[in-house]
Amino acid sequence: MKITEVHAFLMSYPLPEPLLLPFHGGERTILKRDAMLIRVQADNGLVGYAPGPAHERAAREIHEVIRPFLLGKDPRRWQEFGRAPFPLSLGGVATAAMAGEGAAIAHDLEITKTYRAVEIALIDLAARYEGCALSELIGGRKRDRIKLYGSAGMYMSPARFAEEAAAIAAMGFTAYKMRPALGPELDLETVRLMRAAVGPKIGLMIDAHSWWRMGDKNYSAETVAQLAREMAKFHPTWLEEPLPPADHAAYRKLRAMKTVPIATGEHEQEEAGFQDLIETGAADYIQMDVCCQGGFAMGQRIFGEVAKKNLRFAFHSWGTALEVLAAAHLGICWPADVVEWLEYPCYSNSGRVGMYPFPLADGILREPLAIERGDLIVPKGHGLGVEIDERVIEKYPFIPGPWSFFKIDSPPETVAVTGDHSVKWVEADTSARLSLSPRRGEGRGEG
Repeated sequence: MKITEVHAFLMSYPLPEPLLLPFHGGERTILKRDAMLIRVQADNGLVGYAPGPAHERAAREIHEVIRPFLLGKDPRRWQEFGRAPFPLSLGGVATAAMAGEGAAIAHDLEITKTYRAVEIALIDLAARYEGCALSELIGGRKRDRIKLYGSAGMYMSPARFAEEAAAIAAMGFTAYKMRPALGPELDLETVRLMRAAVGPKIGLMIDAHSWWRMGDKNYSAETVAQLAREMAKFHPTWLEEPLPPADHAAYRKLRAMKTVPIATGEHEQEEAGFQDLIETGAADYIQMDVCCQGGFAMGQRIFGEVAKKNLRFAFHSWGTALEVLAAAHLGICWPADVVEWLEYPCYSNSGRVGMYPFPLADGILREPLAIERGDLIVPKGHGLGVEIDERVIEKYPFIPGPWSFFKIDSPPETVAVTGDHSVKWVEADTSARLSLSPRRGEGRGEG
């Protein structure tokens, strides 16, 4: 069996109306949501699929560097490919001599991370050939289900957060994750109202990544510590990214206070960063998006270190149902007391409770995922165990440019989100934002 073609399809769903969402210290605009579908075909007609990093740089890397590397290779030998020896020149854009050693290493690292997403499609293809589930080729499943938390709200009043928390619990999820950005007093009031709305048995995850993205209104370490102490009485499952993620020392200090469980990891750029979080006791829950931050093999290594330190792992997954499923196949290769949670983004598709609509997220699969009592039941069919609906490729043509903008009041600044969380923000071209003439509307986004 030989690989004959590799494709990376970028897709976009533009929101019916761009959303302007005020927060403490600024305003966020959400214009669209992007997705990538990776498709690898073999000479016997079999096809493997994977979700990929939803941005243009990754698509170029796949088509111009990774595709030539893979053509003619046997996907069943995916483990032998190792750290693919990709050239430092990408379409003639840069060379080692021009970029310098540091830039060349960073460039090589980004291509390797993109390759790890493509690798999931290779494993899917190999598993379909072998007639087994993908999970059986990456360690063997230890269970058939994994616990989901419903991930939704941002930039709402405390009462609306409480209303949504109750609605997500009513859908069968045993936990709800939200994103506070209202100022310390209202954030605390939000947690109080949510706990009152859902009762003591529903988990509450507080994703506080906006607290350090507000410019002059950023929460100080002292404010974060005080909020953690006051939120502890409402027993949150975790407090996520309340401090700048690169400041591991600050996380160690906060966790040492033993007020609430601390979660972080989705912004780590290298495996060494995860290792430092684990080894130095900076968090209770380690988070990672395996489809964007390093792939299955890196995930397995991190799980092993998490287990050694008696910590817990929780997947970051913020995209399509295919991304959720790919992570689930890896997660069930470990016991639930190591890999505990999988994020399930709740979009307001088909009238359901959730954020803005993102029908592409569901439409990429021909049949919906099986969710039972808040758990994802991982299919046992060949490969990923699902059928991909390739009609989404033509139905949702790609729209270039950032999908979200943050306008900070003080000091004045506009930054853009392009792709996923493992890609750092870049300075935005405000003319692109203004040309879209967004109108204020109801809705929530993620960070």
